[in-house]
Amino acid sequence: MARLSHDAAQLAAAMPRLVLEARRIAASVQHGVHGRRRSGSGENFWQYRRFSDGEPANRVDWRRSARDDHLYVREREWEAAHTVWIWPDLSASMDYASAKLAPKRERALVVALALADLLVKGGERVGIPDIMRPTASRRIMERMAEALLLSPALPASLPPAFHPSPLSEVVLLGDFWSPTVEVAAAIERLAHGGAHGHVIQVVDPSEETFPFTGRIAFREPEGGATLTVGRAEAWRADYETRVALHREAIRAAGQRLGWGFQVHRTDRPASELLLALHMRMGVGGLGAGGMGAGAVGSGAPQEALP
Repeated sequence: MARLSHDAAQLAAAMPRLVLEARRIAASVQHGVHGRRRSGSGENFWQYRRFSDGEPANRVDWRRSARDDHLYVREREWEAAHTVWIWPDLSASMDYASAKLAPKRERALVVALALADLLVKGGERVGIPDIMRPTASRRIMERMAEALLLSPALPASLPPAFHPSPLSEVVLLGDFWSPTVEVAAAIERLAHGGAHGHVIQVVDPSEETFPFTGRIAFREPEGGATLTVGRAEAWRADYETRVALHREAIRAAGQRLGWGFQVHRTDRPASELLLALHMRMGVGGLGAGGMGAGAVGSGAPQEALP
């Protein structure tokens, strides 16, 4: 309970700064992206296109067609805004940071808030599973921040088992160091109804390179278990192999369901991830592949003790 109170207090203190950072990043990325409007059954004009054989004649825009030797159809903008569910992992393992980098939790929150802002400006609705109902509010950053701060429990290591609609998209931002089978099962549950999704593993560089040497005590931040090793550098090759197998299994599970998987290091700019993710939004069917093998537990190095 003390740990939860401490995490909540830290989040409350940092949230105003994170909202400002997210607003700055969203504004910088906004200049490089276009809206996500699509043609469909809305009322606003979208574009003209050539009439195709077999279409009903009443779809022809005769005024536009009179100016040319071809028949044209007046397409309207798609206005049934679909929902994007954004889930940031705010569990204890996300509080880890090495050197002078920001904690993984802060990076996940900044990207989540900035992405929500871009999506709402593009006409989408954004929600947080089990915490905030989908909304298209122009104050989406503030709404999300308030919802997270007022939530009785911070999001755990894996997303809740909610049921997104087939037209929804899901964005998961976490470190995903839980056992491989649990991560894959969580993705399968969310994709069961046909929703598309994006799994973003946010990691600290030390979790990639395993720079530890000598006698080190590793502490699992959520369970409290510790592991002391005499020559940490001797573990590096095995660690890298297990991480690679873990990621390949998650990637394969996602691809089989049409979900994407990406690794983001906190020493890279948040805007880099935000731009790449926003450009992929709305693109389903990312390929297919079999379920990979391999597993790692939740004890991947999160905190090194002297």
